[in-house]
Amino acid sequence: MSSTALLGNNQNDEDYSYGAFVAKQLGLNRKGGLLRFFATTSGVAALLLFVYAVVEYVTPVPLNVIMLVSDGFGPASETLGRNFLQHIENLPPSAVLPLDTILVGSSRTRSSDSFVTDSAAGATAFSCALKSYNGAIGVDPDMNPCGTVLEAAKLRGYMTGIVATSRITHATPASFSSHVIDRDMENEIAVQQIGNYSLGRMIDVAFAGGSCQFQPKSAGSGVSCRSDELDLFSWGAEKIGWNYVKNVAEFRSIDVKSPRLPLMGLFTPDHLSYEIDRDPTREPSLKEMAIKALNILSTATKKSRMGFFIMIEGSRIDMAAHVNDPAAHVREILAYNEAIEAIIEWVDNHSNTIMVSTSDHETGGLSVAHQLGDGYPVYEWFPSILVPVQNSTEILGKYLSTYPIDSSQPSYATFITDTLLPLWLGITDATPSEIAFLQIPKLAAGIYQNYLAEMVSDRAGLGWTTHGHSAVDVNLYAHGHRANELRGNHENTDIGKFLESALGVDLKSVTAKLTTNKSWWNELTIKGKILKADKAGNAAKSEFDLMHFHGNIGH
Repeated sequence: MSSTALLGNNQNDEDYSYGAFVAKQLGLNRKGGLLRFFATTSGVAALLLFVYAVVEYVTPVPLNVIMLVSDGFGPASETLGRNFLQHIENLPPSAVLPLDTILVGSSRTRSSDSFVTDSAAGATAFSCALKSYNGAIGVDPDMNPCGTVLEAAKLRGYMTGIVATSRITHATPASFSSHVIDRDMENEIAVQQIGNYSLGRMIDVAFAGGSCQFQPKSAGSGVSCRSDELDLFSWGAEKIGWNYVKNVAEFRSIDVKSPRLPLMGLFTPDHLSYEIDRDPTREPSLKEMAIKALNILSTATKKSRMGFFIMIEGSRIDMAAHVNDPAAHVREILAYNEAIEAIIEWVDNHSNTIMVSTSDHETGGLSVAHQLGDGYPVYEWFPSILVPVQNSTEILGKYLSTYPIDSSQPSYATFITDTLLPLWLGITDATPSEIAFLQIPKLAAGIYQNYLAEMVSDRAGLGWTTHGHSAVDVNLYAHGHRANELRGNHENTDIGKFLESALGVDLKSVTAKLTTNKSWWNELTIKGKILKADKAGNAAKSEFDLMHFHGNIGH
C-alpha cells in the first residue's frame, strides 16, 4: 500500500496515537526522522524509545468512535433504573448501574426554535454540531443540508454503522444518515440511507427495525409503509451491493470474522418491540446488535489506518416515557445498561476507542416519587409494583381495543377483572371507577394504554408531568480515549464538535459536497414544505381534541 493510501486523502491529518506523540516530542517526522534523531540524541534508552515510536507510528491503532444515544432518558430515569435493579436483585444501596461508573457531565438540550427540543433537532445537534429547528433531520435552521459526522467519517475512510431499536428511518438514526426538512419524510430518508443521494452509500452496517420503509407499496399494509412502488431492498442489492439478514437466526449466524459488507438487518416492519414484550427467538436485543456491529466493524478495519464510527440508540426508552409506562420504561433502561456494560468491556479490550453516551432530551417529566392526595407526603416509591407487569401498556391497549378475538374467550368484563388486572399487571386493588372505565369496550388503543400506565404509575408512586419532552439537562457519559475532555456541562452541539475533533474530520467540507449540486435537494424541499404546512394545519385542528382526551381519561 502506498504512503498516500496509508495516510488517507488529507496529508495534513493529525495522528493521535501514542507513537505519533513520542515521535513529535523527539522531532521525528515521516521524512528523514532517523538522521535528525541521532544528530541530537544518543544512548540505548533513547534508541529503544525511538524503535518503539517508529513501530507504532508506522502501524498505528485505528481510532474507533462509538456514539450512544439513550433517547428520552433523563437523570430521574437513571435513578428509576438503579432503584429497580437494587430491588429485584436485592442489592445494597451502594450498587450502581454501568452508566453510573462513566458519568462525566451533563448536556443542555434546547433546539434553535424551542426550549424543549424534539429528537430530530436533538440528534442533528450531535450529527451536524449545530442547532436546528424541531423536526429538522440533518439540516440547518435555513433548511439546507448539513454534513454529518457519519458522512464525514465515511468520506475520510472510516467504516460506519447504525444500530437502533426504532425504525432506522426514525429521527435519531435518520439525523446521522440523511437530510430532509421534516422528520416525517421517512420514505425519502430510506432512499438516502440505502445510498441513493448525492454522497452515495455512507452506511456499512445497519441493524434496526423499520423494513416497511424499504418495501414497495404493493407489498401491502403491515409490510410496506411507502407511498410508492420503490423496492429499496432489491435496488440496494442490485445497484449498491447491499447484503441483508432477514431474521434473528440469520443475524446470529453472521460470521464476524469474515462479514459481507455492506450489511443490513431490519428485523421488524416498524420499531423493534419493547424489551418487556420482546421475543428473543424473533428479535435481537440492543446488546446483541451493538456488539455484533462493533465486532464486524473491528474486523473490517483491522488492516486499515482508519477505524470506524458507529451510532447506537436505545430508541424505545423515549417511547415508553411518552406513554408514561413505567414498567416498559424501566426495562428499556436496564436493556440499555446491559448494552453499555458490554460496550465498556469492548472498549477496554480495544485501545484508541472512545465511547460517548448521552440523551437528546428527557421525556415524560418523570418524578421518582409522587404525591396523590392532600395529606402529608409519603417519602417513598415502590419498585415492587413494576415487577409483576407482563407487557407494555402499548400491547395491552391494542389487545383491549380489539377484544374479543374469537367467541371462545371470556366476556370482556370478566377478562378485565380476572386476567388483565391481576395476572398481566399485578393489580389486585382496582377501584370500582377504574374497573368501570376499563370495561367500556372498543375504545381507541391509545386511551387504554395511557389509562393503564397511569394506574401502574400511581400505585408505584411515580409522577409524570407530560406525554411529551421536557427541557431538563441530561447526563453525559464517556469512557476510553479522550473521555476526560467531556467533563462538565456542555451544549448538545459541543458533543457534535467533540465527535468531529475526535474523528479528525471537517463537517463544513461535507456540507459543501452536499450543496454543490442542489437539484436533488430542491425537490425534497418542495415535498417537505408541503408536508410541514399540512402538519401545521392538523396540529391546530387537534388542539381541542387533546384537551378533550386528557379530560376524559383522568381518574
